[in-house]
Amino acid sequence: MTRATERPSTREITCRVVAGADELAEHHRIRHSVFVGEQGVFPESDVDAVDARPDVLHVLAFADDAAVGTVRLYPLGSSDEAGLWQGDRLAVLSDRRSAGAGGPLVRFAVATAGALGGSRMLAHVQVPNRRFFERLGWTAVGTETYAGLPHVAMTIELPGSVRGSVQDG
Repeated sequence: MTRATERPSTREITCRVVAGADELAEHHRIRHSVFVGEQGVFPESDVDAVDARPDVLHVLAFADDAAVGTVRLYPLGSSDEAGLWQGDRLAVLSDRRSAGAGGPLVRFAVATAGALGGSRMLAHVQVPNRRFFERLGWTAVGTETYAGLPHVAMTIELPGSVRGSVQDG
């Protein structure tokens, strides 16, 4: 997850699940820019086997009609984990972080997973972003190493049902 230096913005942020190959390519471009280019979390690519799963939702955030951020979410799916979802690959382009897309992306992921029957979501959060997630209602449940870096394991209870659109805008 990217560093969260969210500032209030007058721009409207719209989040939606990617529609088509061009938006999916943009989703991956933003992730690559943040996780490979900027942060060096992954040496060549952050794309993994999860991206190919048919139940994965790739999300884009838009400000002023330009894609500025991403998040990925998916059900964990084993019988022991019924209703459990994973949120990851939260990324906002460094030159667009002042647009305030991080919060809407996280809220969109939570609302979407809840609307799809999820009961709880997990995330691996970079240590500097812990407070940002706590302000959004998440709870730390431990520390871990993820992608070779220290992270905080965090969780949030998902809303039982979401009425209307899960689009945050």
